[in-house]
Amino acid sequence: MTNNVPDEQKYLETFLQPIRKCKDYRPKFGQGNLNKGFLLQEFKVLYGADLFYSWVGLDSDLMYAAHRAAGGMTSIYRQVGIGCERLFRQIIVDTTRYIDPSFARWSYTTQTSSGKSKTLSLDGRLKLSEIRNQSVLNKVNQWITDYCNGLSEVTQPSNGIVFEVRQGYKSKDSKRQNADIDNATVAWANDYLPVFAIFSAQIDSDIVLRYRNNRCGILIGTMNGDPQISLYAFCEQVLGYNLADFFQRKSDEIKHEIHEVLETLLSAE
Repeated sequence: MTNNVPDEQKYLETFLQPIRKCKDYRPKFGQGNLNKGFLLQEFKVLYGADLFYSWVGLDSDLMYAAHRAAGGMTSIYRQVGIGCERLFRQIIVDTTRYIDPSFARWSYTTQTSSGKSKTLSLDGRLKLSEIRNQSVLNKVNQWITDYCNGLSEVTQPSNGIVFEVRQGYKSKDSKRQNADIDNATVAWANDYLPVFAIFSAQIDSDIVLRYRNNRCGILIGTMNGDPQISLYAFCEQVLGYNLADFFQRKSDEIKHEIHEVLETLLSAE
C-alpha cells in the first residue's frame, strides 16, 4: 500500500493468477502422476489402442472434451479458492500494516500415526501483537469480544484470529470436517479464535451449525451488514477494506478471464 491506498491491480492479479492455470488443465485418464495430462491426439492414441473403447466409440473428440470439462470444473473451483486465500491474506497484510507478511500465516506441527511430523497451515492470521494499524486493532479486539460472547463457555483468546479461507463449502465430507475441527482445537490451544472465511454463500447450514457447536467462527459471502455473519461486512467494518465493492468494480475483468478459461476447457483442442 502507498499512503494507505490499496494497490487494487495487485489484488486483481493476486486473485486471477491461479485461475489462469486452469487453461493448461489436461485430463490424465487414470495415469496419475505418471503423466502431466493428455492432449487430444495423445488421448485418441491411448483410447484408440483399447479395443473395447474403440469399438464403443469412447475414443472420440467429444469424450475428450467431456473429460476435460469435468476435471477442469474441479480445477476452476480449486484455483478460485487459492485466489481467494491469497487475496484475503494480502488484504490482512495491507490493512494491519504488518511489518512482516509472514505474520499473516499460521501453522503448527503434529505427529502422524506413523510417528512422522507434518506441518499444517491455515490461510490467514490476525495476530494482535503485530497489528500496527491502531484502528484495525481496536476493531479486531471488539469483534473477538462480540463473537466470543455468542459462543458458549469460551475464554476470549489473547493472540487473535486464524482463518481457513474457502471460495465455498458444498461438500459434506465428514473427514474434511473432522480435520477442520482438529485445526480449530489446536488454534484454541494456541490462544487463537478459529474462523472460516467463505467468499460465497455456498455452505450447508448443517456444516455451519456443526462448526459453531465446536467453537468455530463462520463468515460467509452475503451482503448481510452484520460483521459477525458476513465476510464482506467483516472486511469493511473491521479491516477497513470494502471487498464486495472491489469484486463489483472488477467484475467485468474477472468474468472475461473466467470466460476464456471456460471456453478453453469446453473445447476439444
